[in-house]
Amino acid sequence: MRALTAQDPDTLGGHRLLARLGSGGMGTVYLARSPAGALVAVKVIRAEHAADPAFRARFRREVRLASGLEGRWVVPVTAADADAQAPWLATAFVPGPSLAEAVDAHGALPPSTVLTLGARLAQALSGIQAAGLVHRDVKPGNILLALDGPRLIDFGIASGALATALTAPDAVIGTPGYLSPEQTRAHGGGDGDPAGPASDVFSLGCVLAYATTARRPFGTGDAASVLYRTVHEQPDLAGLGQLPPPVGEAVARCLAKDAGRRPTAAELRDVLVAHGGDIGDGVGIGIGIGIGGDMSGGGTGSPRDWLPPVVLRLVAERSARALDPPPRRSGPDPASASASAPTSDRASGGPFGPSRRRLLGVSAGVVAAVGGTGVGAVWLTRRTRATGGAPRARPTRTLALHAALTGGQRATGTAHERGARLAVAAHNARADAPFRLALRTVDDGGVPDRARDAARAVAADPAVLAVIGPTTEATARAASSAYAAAALPVVVVSVDIDAAGLSTTDLRTLCATRPPGTYRHLPILDYLHRVHPVTRTAVIEDLRADDTVAGLVRDLLEVPPRREQGGTATRHTVAAGTAEFGPVVAAALAARPGAIVYAGTSPGRGAACARALADAGFTGPRATIEPVMRPAFLTGAGGAAEGWLFEAPYTRAQSAKSRTAVQFTAAHRERYGTDPAPWAAETYDAVGLLSRALTDLGSGGDVTPGRVADRLFRLSYDGIAKRIRFRDGAGHQLVGEKAGFLYRVEGGGFRYLGRHDQVVVAADGS
Repeated sequence: MRALTAQDPDTLGGHRLLARLGSGGMGTVYLARSPAGALVAVKVIRAEHAADPAFRARFRREVRLASGLEGRWVVPVTAADADAQAPWLATAFVPGPSLAEAVDAHGALPPSTVLTLGARLAQALSGIQAAGLVHRDVKPGNILLALDGPRLIDFGIASGALATALTAPDAVIGTPGYLSPEQTRAHGGGDGDPAGPASDVFSLGCVLAYATTARRPFGTGDAASVLYRTVHEQPDLAGLGQLPPPVGEAVARCLAKDAGRRPTAAELRDVLVAHGGDIGDGVGIGIGIGIGGDMSGGGTGSPRDWLPPVVLRLVAERSARALDPPPRRSGPDPASASASAPTSDRASGGPFGPSRRRLLGVSAGVVAAVGGTGVGAVWLTRRTRATGGAPRARPTRTLALHAALTGGQRATGTAHERGARLAVAAHNARADAPFRLALRTVDDGGVPDRARDAARAVAADPAVLAVIGPTTEATARAASSAYAAAALPVVVVSVDIDAAGLSTTDLRTLCATRPPGTYRHLPILDYLHRVHPVTRTAVIEDLRADDTVAGLVRDLLEVPPRREQGGTATRHTVAAGTAEFGPVVAAALAARPGAIVYAGTSPGRGAACARALADAGFTGPRATIEPVMRPAFLTGAGGAAEGWLFEAPYTRAQSAKSRTAVQFTAAHRERYGTDPAPWAAETYDAVGLLSRALTDLGSGGDVTPGRVADRLFRLSYDGIAKRIRFRDGAGHQLVGEKAGFLYRVEGGGFRYLGRHDQVVVAADGS
């Protein structure tokens, strides 16, 4: 335990920091007192890791899962903030020594202790895995010994995030000597599961062999040698004979090279319990700290019976030492000179920690867990401190997401929410961010009346500075008056404001980042002019479509592809009441076009057009618009769908090659387990645009929605999907000439080609 330095905050997340417990490459661990008075270990991650969206996404997910763990033999997460500038988590504080310390100091443990140790750790792993977590780094240093039993620390959180952060092809996540063969092979570039439940069982088998014999089953030495022996040689299990034969056999099976031959954690637990292991009957998580009071931790019988006397004394000494007054605050810590500490929530009085009397007031039944390096990996980020003064807290700027999170449009609404949350997290991870973003979400279910009520509620919230959404044309119309009356900037991501009947000239704070419908023809026009040039284009207009299609037809007729080179376009209509496209296709082909454009919005009718063109033998470019780009088109057209080109107003980040798209996709996969859906990247960019506007306005207290709107329309912002900038004048319309995207049907699916102005002819002519 070391004194806080001048760079350390006084409080964090409502926890008063008392001392430093350790620091390393991932960050710093502090001893702290929770708002309720419990001793906790607060772990803060360094800024360079916190700034990685994939790292933060993994951290957030696993904090959420770990917070639900209730097993007696795991250290509980008591609080966390994965979205803080310096993300942190607090766990209960266990003052006891680690298993590694105990064995190194006093040798192998008695068989009865090993049986109980193994049963309780297997029970802990079973619960962790049932919650969807994998520990990844089960080792003696991550097992703390308390008077009533062991505690497994560092389960999955920072270890899992670290697995995302490490990018070197030969990086190994875990500890050599306790790492499973499949983890070793996977991180060495071979085939393998880098972290599965069976890997944790392998590691636990190594731990039990070590506890029984005081020897590592794969020896010592340099990491490469230990890893080689783990993969290719048999473990040294001499000495396991002192355990009951079925237990020794079970431990040996834990170390099988083939993960499928290992027992599950629950099966191992049952074997250990059947031969004398005590799993503990209590449900509490209290740990006696050696200063009077009940030290049973909620168990039955004598809690001290599980450890030999010499180790009990070590536990008691370590527990008593935890009650010493924390050291006085010192000057800067040389070890942390390259990374300052996180911004505290508030200034705290004086440089001195609480008195011994105040520490003794903490209940002896409170547990704690100090992490080593795995989960205990902690985050540091920069903070601002006035000379001789307290840390300066960052202000919070609140945005609202108005979306259809339920109902028939929930897929798009969910994409909006996921993109927004990832963007907020990325902003808050920045060490230099002058403010913290908060996101308020409201769900209108895609229902106009609910949208109107939701807009009124958001507009009445004085904290909200801007809105993203709504999701549909109908809900955008319904909400527009409430937002306009409040002069709230509204960034519309997926709604075509032309189709919705909304005007940025009338609604001065309406900001549309989707290209208007009047620009729908541009990607198709560009493709047929530059990528696959044609001089004659036939437009098949489906009269069943809405009025927006009429504009597409008009634009293609007035400005056909290669007009300057004599290009022309012809118009051919199909009646709304007919399903037969043969006649209109025949009429269109009579004009000997080089390309066909289907101007309609129905996937089924678009498929009928595709079949008719295929039957007629037309193989030139065939194009249409995004409303047709649905699975129903693929199934309805069958093989005739191949080669069709689609314009769309959204990107596919997982197929894009830019660094920001790759990072966004990785973060989305980590947090949500799936690729980004349409409009997720665009919503991420909308938050980025607003963040830029807010940043330009500074961190003072005079930031208003009106000032945000004014700044918004003056920006040029390079997002994941496209550059966002607006025209001068009252309409502040999006500059949309390079804001559309192209897809093509290939292999029965929609393949992303890219932003239309960046699409080129491939080497094979495609």
